Amino acid sequence: MSEVVVTGIGSVCALGNTLEESWQRLVAGKSKIRLCQPFPELPTLPLGMINTSPYQLADLTKLIVLSALEDAKLAPPLLDCAVVIGSSRSHQGIWEQIVQQMYNVNCLDPSRLLDSKIWLDTLPHMNAINAARIIGSVGIVLAPMAACATGIWSISQAVELIASGKCQRAIAGAVEAPITPLTITGFRQMGALAKTGVYPFDKNRQGLGLGEGGALFILESAKLAKERKAKIYGRILGFGLTADAYHPNQLHPEGKGAIAAIKQCLHRSKIIPKDIDYIHAHGTATQLNDRVESLVIQELFSDQVYVSSTKGGTGHTIGASGALGAAFSLMALKYQTLPPCVGLSNPEFDLNYVKKAYITRVQRVMCFSFGFGGQNAVIAMSV
Repeated sequence: MSEVVVTGIGSVCALGNTLEESWQRLVAGKSKIRLCQPFPELPTLPLGMINTSPYQLADLTKLIVLSALEDAKLAPPLLDCAVVIGSSRSHQGIWEQIVQQMYNVNCLDPSRLLDSKIWLDTLPHMNAINAARIIGSVGIVLAPMAACATGIWSISQAVELIASGKCQRAIAGAVEAPITPLTITGFRQMGALAKTGVYPFDKNRQGLGLGEGGALFILESAKLAKERKAKIYGRILGFGLTADAYHPNQLHPEGKGAIAAIKQCLHRSKIIPKDIDYIHAHGTATQLNDRVESLVIQELFSDQVYVSSTKGGTGHTIGASGALGAAFSLMALKYQTLPPCVGLSNPEFDLNYVKKAYITRVQRVMCFSFGFGGQNAVIAMSV
């Protein structure tokens, strides 16, 4: 099996238009979550928006794809580069606009409003197809969709393609444009949204704040990366993917699926819990997630492992959150610095939280994504 390394990262989120910009603001403890009202029919809420109006998925994906290629010093066409780009919401914002338009003109016949090309371009898999067009790939294209686990699931699928020899290079990750009326309303109905701010693992946490953004990675076999003398952010050690099969939108209260995913990841990575220096937690700041995730960490890891969540700075980018977390984890390896848990001031749980950016020896990191409905994804990386 081929060793898989990361040779390029593209990222845009509320914290910055580049990964470096986002990282510098993150380690400074900054948050770009602001009270916003993008839709007049809905109340003001804390959101991690990149601009003053919601992004369209296609525009955001193109920015991140080009950024990843530039970082990896690659240029189109990349004919045999696999594309594994997921999104849990896909083009939902456009579909909501289409439905609203249909009702506004009292017309339920979509053919009278839009031509077939627009409909085709907004199907769930088309974002990955469009990314393949941008890079000029005629290789494998996959478009995973697994709630908040989408980003790590996408990276894991790409790792398998390279490790098994099906390709030597892939662009993988997730992008999300979730600031839509239906998404906001859905999370409000579940009682999952914060009212003033995002405070992961805090006694006073209120819930999540939706955020826009994503991260895409250029993954290559170690052999190919060495041949072209590419810079390397880190190695992918292994991953774990499980489902709770418990409830439509709640995690298992004992975290059984999450524990299974972590154990699976450790086994594939050929490491043990004490080998992990830092955990980038899912840390949504919802009551249930933070409680269950804390129990899981306490059960499997020592009280010395460092823990933080970056959603207090970026907002919860839903399907892209694991990809963003993996990007920040790789930056921790690059700079030998742990990012702070922005928004945490009064911890409820007994974990070794990173409250301020901390310079220390970082050799192996683990990133968690635990999605609503119990879709669990975990990835381990090293220098």
